[in-house]
Amino acid sequence: MTLLVGETRQRSTVHSFVHRYELDTSRPTFGSACRDLARRALLPAVLWWLVMVGTGLLIVGPLHDLPAETGVDRWFEARRTAGLGSLTLVLSDFGQTQFVIAACLLVVAVFWWRTRQWWLAVVPAIAIGLQAVLFFTSSLLVGRGRPDVALLDDSPPTTAFPSGHTSASAALYVSLALLCQRITRPWLRWGLTAVCLLVPFAVATARLYRGMHHPTDVLVGLVNGVLCALLAWWYLRRDV
Repeated sequence: MTLLVGETRQRSTVHSFVHRYELDTSRPTFGSACRDLARRALLPAVLWWLVMVGTGLLIVGPLHDLPAETGVDRWFEARRTAGLGSLTLVLSDFGQTQFVIAACLLVVAVFWWRTRQWWLAVVPAIAIGLQAVLFFTSSLLVGRGRPDVALLDDSPPTTAFPSGHTSASAALYVSLALLCQRITRPWLRWGLTAVCLLVPFAVATARLYRGMHHPTDVLVGLVNGVLCALLAWWYLRRDV
């Protein structure tokens, strides 16, 4: 009996989180939304940033750049083909800055137009903005070099840790997956949700294949993007 009650409460909590903007559709003031953003998203993001930077400095410092990861990078390098090169180039572009920004602006505009709920429409923009600041500043502080393999892409000005492509794609597509929960047709809702959640993993694999990151770079980038998407979804107080 106790186990069933616990499972019911857990399902209720998840449902309340995922559908919080449907359970409470009240319009916030701009000022209250900004205050909620600072308290519920920016402050937790700073705490995560400290963890991320600490992890990066640990890797490039006492852990000597995790030399065992070189074996993974060379495993991907040894399996390169022309076809996989073309495929991973396309997949990598799903996390490219210009593509993510353009897709985000399109989603925000369309969702705002369709729902007239600006406080919900801006969630993907908040997620991408948060991850971008956290990724860029941590990258500058950690300063990890690229893997010791042939690089298939031009090296961007940022360093390897964490993966910006993976972080940006996770922030965008996890946000879209949460927005997809408003779709009433189950097959369409679950289909689009699955695609959105698979894209960041595809981007992460593509970045490893192309020699641009170590495994921990894409792993931390993935966590950064997912956490920023969840914080963005949580940023506004709702009565659920």
